[in-house]
Amino acid sequence: MYQFFVEEEQVHSDSISITGGDVNHIKNVLRMKNGEKIRVSSKAGQAYFCHISSILDDEVIAAIDSADETGTELDNHIVLYQGLPKGDKMELIIQKAVELGVSEIVPVAMKNCVVKLDDKKAAKKLQRWQAIAESAAKQSKRTVIPTVKQPVTYKEALKIASELDITLVPYENERGMDATREIMGQLKAGQTIGVVVGPEGGFAPEEIALVDEYATATMHRISLGRRILRTETAGLAALAMLVYNLDV
Repeated sequence: MYQFFVEEEQVHSDSISITGGDVNHIKNVLRMKNGEKIRVSSKAGQAYFCHISSILDDEVIAAIDSADETGTELDNHIVLYQGLPKGDKMELIIQKAVELGVSEIVPVAMKNCVVKLDDKKAAKKLQRWQAIAESAAKQSKRTVIPTVKQPVTYKEALKIASELDITLVPYENERGMDATREIMGQLKAGQTIGVVVGPEGGFAPEEIALVDEYATATMHRISLGRRILRTETAGLAALAMLVYNLDV
């Protein structure tokens, strides 16, 4: 069943109006017909099971069959602070993080980042990254589209992350999965959770020292095992652990 997103004002008492680029996608790419089933989510977070009742030149009308009361979202707001990687790795990270249930993705400029983005490059990248997030949200039947934020500095990322209920910092030199399991096991529904991941080359020593300065009851360095994970793997591994503990 295909998934589409609409603004709240497009949802009516018994039908939903689909407009914009999705009209062409439904008509000319998917070649859908009246009566076919679809799932539609408002950006306010409510999802509906529908069937197509009318296909017009610039609008598709979907009749609401029922509301999706179960939904697909975690009860936690999860933010991935991702050190900027090389090449197109960020696209993979965004796609898979959205599938795993992340709420926000914040690109972070760190000492060992090879990629340097000025405002013009960042704006172009951000547009592309947000489109990938939306596509992944549709594919994975998310009820909301996660937001890819403007890139921030490392210090800014830690400051923002320190305001969450708990922040996890996977670090290759941290040892002991027992501590990771204990922290994961204490997580509760409704908490806001951050995951801070270094780029290729990992965290610089002064960056980890800064984590220790922020370390309170809410910020923890954790291990993801005895093997060294690539930057595009580390965040996804941490998110998978979170899903295992929180997706009930």
